[in-house]
Amino acid sequence: MNRTRLLTTMAVFVAIGTMGAQLLWFPAGVAKAYPVQHAVNVMAAVTLGPIPAVIIAFMIGLLRNLLGLGTLLAFPGGMVGAFLAGYLYQKLGRKAWAAVGEVVGTGVIGALFAVPFANVLMGSAVGALFFLPSFLVSSISGAVIGWLVVIKIRQDQLFHSVRRVS
Repeated sequence: MNRTRLLTTMAVFVAIGTMGAQLLWFPAGVAKAYPVQHAVNVMAAVTLGPIPAVIIAFMIGLLRNLLGLGTLLAFPGGMVGAFLAGYLYQKLGRKAWAAVGEVVGTGVIGALFAVPFANVLMGSAVGALFFLPSFLVSSISGAVIGWLVVIKIRQDQLFHSVRRVS
């Protein structure tokens, strides 16, 4: 794939994830659920692969934090979920596995990574399962949205033109 096309596609995903978080969110336990981030993770994982999906998740988290629209917890969840979504899709070849990877990566592994992350960077001492319910609600809702989008878009045009670079 052409590098310009790859970077442009990544930039569009970053814009959707950054601004979409302000358009669609809801309270989820101790945190807010931002399903657009998780939907973007699934879509980027399927169309571009795990490494570009992780870069996109990082950039969305960075921009949201710089703009005062998010918290530092966007990093451990979003990046792990994006990687696992891309990895499972790449290895198993089914879009549903990208959604599963997002939920497990963000909702479970990312929630567990968030505990020491919150302790060190945010000065918050919480238990190992504190973030799990909120992360799961957010990642499940977003992964379902992302999965529905990728199964509705015809692959013959869009996905083949932005196939992963690996």
